[in-house]
Amino acid sequence: MTDTVLSIRNISKSFGGIHAVRDVSFDVQKGEVLGLIGPNGSGKSTLFNCVLGQLKPDTGEVRVNDQTVAGMRAAALNKLGVGRTFQQLSVFPQMSVLENIILAGQEHQGTMATRLFGPSDAGLTAEADQMIKFFRLEHLRDEMAGSLSYGQQKLVDAAMAFMAGPSLVLLDEPAGGVNLTMLANLKDRLRAYNREHGTTFVVIEHNMEFVMSLCTRIIVLAEGAIIAEGTPDEIRSNQQVIDAYLGG
Repeated sequence: MTDTVLSIRNISKSFGGIHAVRDVSFDVQKGEVLGLIGPNGSGKSTLFNCVLGQLKPDTGEVRVNDQTVAGMRAAALNKLGVGRTFQQLSVFPQMSVLENIILAGQEHQGTMATRLFGPSDAGLTAEADQMIKFFRLEHLRDEMAGSLSYGQQKLVDAAMAFMAGPSLVLLDEPAGGVNLTMLANLKDRLRAYNREHGTTFVVIEHNMEFVMSLCTRIIVLAEGAIIAEGTPDEIRSNQQVIDAYLGG
């Protein structure tokens, strides 16, 4: 029995003559919080999309919970225990916070028959309320998602990603555009969820303070290849990383 949740082996992806990802390999262990950083154009999002089946890699293999996921659609990945938050928010603005979170839960369970003939909330209201409480959104439960601040919508987006009880969550720039107070709340909630449920996170992020304080290990990409890997302290002091990304 292995504790490896995500295994990436020799992934490469090119667009014409541009090598977006170059022979990238790494493993992510159960309960780990891994940060994936690098300058714009370093291949982070392309690699994420290869993992999530939105792009087909030219070479290599992706395994989740020891199962090959090449070509697997999002719904099948969800059933395998993979959740995702997006750089562009996926909330439905004309639905309430509660309705958004229930809808996210409905995507991950039941059959077409139960969705057609079962209760309108698929029996998920109590579970959704627990998620709302966990992310400290009780005061916004019945508000339309479109009326919330960007940071509040980010919290709703996170709550939606966790409704299926995933074993692996890929977070695409969760700190982007979020004010410091909301950001501290989001980081606290992610830490708590990781601690309480042992959920594994892979985080793409440009906010260095956020990623350095949240993640236990960091991988740095530049020009599609891994140039460094280590603890936050090791990455901060790595001269190659400083030259390529962090600046003097």
